[in-house]
Amino acid sequence: MGSLPLLAACCSLLLTVAAPARDSTTSVCASQIGDFPHRNSSGLHLTLHHPQSPCSPAPLPSDLPFSTVLTHDDARVAHLASRLAASDPPSRRPTSLRKQKKAAGGASGGHHLDDDSLASVPLSPGTSVGVGNYVTQLGLGTPSTSYAMVVDTGSSLTWLQCSPCVVSCHRQVGPLFDPRASSTYTSVRCSASQCDELQAATLNPSACSASNVCIYQASYGDSSFSVGYLSTDTVSFGSTSYPSFYYGCGQDNEGLFGRSAGLIGLARNKLSLLYQLAPSLGYSFSYCLPTAASTGYLSIGPYNTGHYYSYTPMASSSLDASLYFITLSGMSVGGSPLAVSPSEYSSLPTIIDSGTVITRLPTAVHTALSKAVAQAMAGAQRAPAFSILDTCFEGQASQLRVPTVVMAFAGGASMKLTTRNVLIDVDDSTTCLAFAPTDSTAIIGNTQQQTFSVIYDVAQSRIGFSAGGCS
Repeated sequence: MGSLPLLAACCSLLLTVAAPARDSTTSVCASQIGDFPHRNSSGLHLTLHHPQSPCSPAPLPSDLPFSTVLTHDDARVAHLASRLAASDPPSRRPTSLRKQKKAAGGASGGHHLDDDSLASVPLSPGTSVGVGNYVTQLGLGTPSTSYAMVVDTGSSLTWLQCSPCVVSCHRQVGPLFDPRASSTYTSVRCSASQCDELQAATLNPSACSASNVCIYQASYGDSSFSVGYLSTDTVSFGSTSYPSFYYGCGQDNEGLFGRSAGLIGLARNKLSLLYQLAPSLGYSFSYCLPTAASTGYLSIGPYNTGHYYSYTPMASSSLDASLYFITLSGMSVGGSPLAVSPSEYSSLPTIIDSGTVITRLPTAVHTALSKAVAQAMAGAQRAPAFSILDTCFEGQASQLRVPTVVMAFAGGASMKLTTRNVLIDVDDSTTCLAFAPTDSTAIIGNTQQQTFSVIYDVAQSRIGFSAGGCS
């Protein structure tokens, strides 16, 4: 079987904000999430958690070194750039999906996981990501069981870890999904059109088991992956359910996503959650990425927050049909435009990505931004560069006078960044400009998106921004 470039459109929704202590938080969490999830008048509204929030269903340690986050972030960006440049993928070793023993029995309603020898797939194992992933809850099966899932705009296929987990499963909060316990579970045959669509959804070829069950291969920019059976079952959010949802039932899941059960894909692809629910909810979704001390949301379908949005067109690109491309048109610091040619802003393809922590700007734009911010903060004591961040200051962001930075996009949309979107604290005594240079693909990352409401209006091919979205 031939191999194609790994899926590098990463990945987990990453952000690192110091978490409050977990004690005395039960009532706070209850007040934040008491009415979620629910259907509003026209869409589905879910609670979105920062991974280090005490309210997260799959919390991670609050003392995670920020250097670790930057290392993984840089690796993801490098793989993403490599994917969009259509260059050769990294070396991979074969992994066999081979059962250790027969699965017992099976629930009614379809083909279950009963193959002794399934496939050999050219994927490489990853190490634990170990960084924060925004998570929400997804229900699966009949009767429905709830699972903590990473939300990712850069991925298409939704998958979660499944029993009997014939090769490998990472640690997760709660039990594995057991397809034998669901009366509505069905594995997908190799002849199904959805099996053919895996190529576009994962950028990896599908495979076929000995008993004609379709096998998916979802791999990511840090060499983490999930391999398993393409399946259908009833997916539910609160009391609202949708039958015949296509997803991956993972049997070999290596290095992925902290302690979540799997991943929800929201990219532009027929197999994504967005597109599968679109007949009921429409082709749009929105989110607000919260801090660790608050709660955000993910809405599928229209959701009226009462906020004013400024919109920018989704840019067309032949590099990747599933990602969300936009056009950066300008930046200002303290009300003054950067001293850079306007053509520099659009010199590279630009995507908006919920899985990249630090925004990557064309090198000339980044240089001008760094200079302008440093001049505006001339009274602050400079600190040495920290990893990929080259403009740093002594102290915490909240203690410094930080200029307003505005990012402008084609069509008149803009994001007026606050201190938390401009600087990011890298340790107890240092804060840095949360931007880095690139000569390949520019990326609007999630530090700049934090607390904004961001609408992906796929139906009208536009993306909207509104400040104060999590409130």
